[in-house]
Amino acid sequence: MNFDNTTLITGGSGLVGSSLQGGKKPPRIEVDLLDEKSLNDYIARNHIKNVIHCAGRVGGIKANMENNASFFRENLLLGLNVFESCRKNNIEKLILFLSTCVFPAKVNYPLTYDQIFSGPPHSSNYGYSYAKRMLRILEKSYREQYGLKSISVIPCNIYGPHDNFNLNDGHVLPALIHKFYLATQNNSDIEIWGTGNEKREFLFAEDLHHIIYWIFNNYAEEEPLIISPNEVFIKDVVEIIKEEFDFKGNIRYNGEMSGQLKKPSDSSRLNELFNPNYTPLEIGIKKTINWFMENYERARK
Repeated sequence: MNFDNTTLITGGSGLVGSSLQGGKKPPRIEVDLLDEKSLNDYIARNHIKNVIHCAGRVGGIKANMENNASFFRENLLLGLNVFESCRKNNIEKLILFLSTCVFPAKVNYPLTYDQIFSGPPHSSNYGYSYAKRMLRILEKSYREQYGLKSISVIPCNIYGPHDNFNLNDGHVLPALIHKFYLATQNNSDIEIWGTGNEKREFLFAEDLHHIIYWIFNNYAEEEPLIISPNEVFIKDVVEIIKEEFDFKGNIRYNGEMSGQLKKPSDSSRLNELFNPNYTPLEIGIKKTINWFMENYERARK
C-alpha cells in the first residue's frame, strides 16, 4: 500500500523521501520549506491532511564539522515551519525523522529515547544534533498546547539509491562507494576516514516504506520509535564494497578523521510491535552500487 495524495512528504527527492511510495512530493520550486507562507499555501491549496517530514540538511562528519551553524539554523527553521504550518492547517498526523545523532556523546548503550537530553551531543555534529533535538521540544509543546498528533522515528544510518555520494558531504557508506568507484576507475589507492573499528547500524532505504507505512496507520504514542538493524564494523562495510568493485589497490585508514566508536541503539519497541524484515547489508550495498553506476551522471556526488 502507498500513501495517498493527501499526505505531504517533505524532502521527497532525497534518500528518505524517495523511499516512501506515493504521497505528494513537491520540488523546492513549488514549495520552499524555509518559507512558512510558501508551505502554508501549499498545504491549504492541495488539501493536505497528513505530513511526513523527511527534509533536512544532512551530511557526513566533515560537512558537519565545517558547517555547524548552517546545519543548526536550516534544520531548526524547517522544523519550526513544518510544525506551525501543521497547526494552522489542522493536520491530522505528523511523522518526524530524527537521527541517532541526537544522543549525547557520553551515554549508556544501547541508545534509548529517554537519554536524548541527558548530555551534550558529539562535538563533530552538535549543530545538526541540537536542531534535531528541538523537534522533540516542538513535538511535546505542540501536542500539549494544540493537540497536534506527531510521532518521532529515530532511524540509524540510512543508505540506498538517491543517496548523497559526495566525498566530503555524504555519509560514510555512500562516500565509500564513490571513493571505491573513483579509485577503480583511476587505478589508485584509497584513504578511509577512521580506523575501521568504528561500529555503525545501517538501514537500507527500501525497507523504510513498509516500516513508516505501518507506523502511520498503527502507532500514535508519544514515545519515539527507534529503527535499526544490528551494528557492523566499518572495516566490514569496506570489505563488502571492495569485493563488489573487485578493487585491487591499497587501503589506508586515517584515524585522525574518526567519529564516535559506536552508537548501538535499542529498537526493541518497534521489533515488539512490528518486527521489520531488514534487507541484508550485502544485498543493500549491491543494489546501491548498481543504482549509483547506472545513474552516475545524475547522482548527487
